[in-house]
Amino acid sequence: MSGYERGRIMSKLADLVEQHTEELAALDGADAGKLVLLGKIIDIPAATQMLRYYAGAADKIHGEVLRVSGKYQGYTLKEPVGVVGVIIPWNFPTMMFFLKVSPALAAGCTVVVKPAEQTPLSALYYAHLAKLAGVPDGVINVVPGFGPTAGAALTSHMDVDSVAFTGSTEVGRLIMESAARSNLKMVSLELGGKSPLIVFDDADVDMAVNLSRLAIFYNKGEVCVAGSRVYVQEGIYDEFVKKAVEAAQNWKVGDPFDVTTNMGPQVDKDQFERVLKYIEHGKSEGATLLTGGKPAADKGYYIEPTIFVDVTEDMKIAQEEIFGPVMSLMKFRSVDEVIEKANCTKYGLAAGIVTKSLDIANRVSRSVRAGTVWVNCYYAFDPDAPFGGYKMSGFGRDQGLAAMDKYLQVKSVITALPDSPWY
Repeated sequence: MSGYERGRIMSKLADLVEQHTEELAALDGADAGKLVLLGKIIDIPAATQMLRYYAGAADKIHGEVLRVSGKYQGYTLKEPVGVVGVIIPWNFPTMMFFLKVSPALAAGCTVVVKPAEQTPLSALYYAHLAKLAGVPDGVINVVPGFGPTAGAALTSHMDVDSVAFTGSTEVGRLIMESAARSNLKMVSLELGGKSPLIVFDDADVDMAVNLSRLAIFYNKGEVCVAGSRVYVQEGIYDEFVKKAVEAAQNWKVGDPFDVTTNMGPQVDKDQFERVLKYIEHGKSEGATLLTGGKPAADKGYYIEPTIFVDVTEDMKIAQEEIFGPVMSLMKFRSVDEVIEKANCTKYGLAAGIVTKSLDIANRVSRSVRAGTVWVNCYYAFDPDAPFGGYKMSGFGRDQGLAAMDKYLQVKSVITALPDSPWY
């Protein structure tokens, strides 16, 4: 199929997704405990924007003409890699589906998607809508199942040419091992994070507090780029701490189908218990719990927004990804000190900087080892902005035109020109 035809079908799929926003937001809300209102105004619109972005790119895949020395003509072709295995997590079922599937379809690949076992419903609905949009049979395949069975079958399959994965660093390792043991399939990984949000003395404190609350408590902290380590410069630290506690206590935890709710439940019992266990680690290692730290209801997997201070870099809550509503709030003095602290984890997915100084913003954004740096904002995603990690946060990029490179092979074609009048 031509790139133009693929783009037309992808655009039709985007229209169908948009038309079914209510149902899709409800499915993700029921499956993952996500706020249904935010699903309707953020997740589903972001998915359709992603689809349309890559629909526009489908007929703009170009090779290059090469200046080959000697009596030859050379050019490159960009060809679809083939069958792509897509394994996505449970925290953003809709956005992650289209983050991987959209560029793969634009490139001309077929995909086999394994959604997280906790959240398969919207992925199955997207397969249904793809059929209605005219996507040929076998191009988008959704196979629900567990990681050790369905996921392992996909990553080890000899007819799968590439795997695109978003999830934990531990599972990312297993996928690389499986790919190496089978057919050396291409792998791209977007893994965990322990992202720092750095607030300097010149920041607007109220704005910075609201940004820090959003950065860690949005989607109940179940975000790979959650701003879980908040560094505040000493000049505004005391004021910031006081206001941050008040802001956390005003963050309403409750039914994700209630439009007044700010934060729903953790995705399941395992994640609920994991977060509470990390909170206990924080207390036992000597951090001071200022607010939250316990279940927010008698039933269900609700956890109060939690803030720790007196956190040191060697504590579990400062080094390991919690994936829950737990903020570690720390003080710093100088730019050099906070750069060192920001880089002291094994992760490098994202970072935030809050300052009015262009010099500080430029210096810190170039010094922090992270794939995305937000200055005076957070969660500012766009289909045109490449997204991915440094260090143990993975490799390869989603979003942007560069994301299509994961789904394309480059072929050089050299043709003899024995009688050309010039070379």
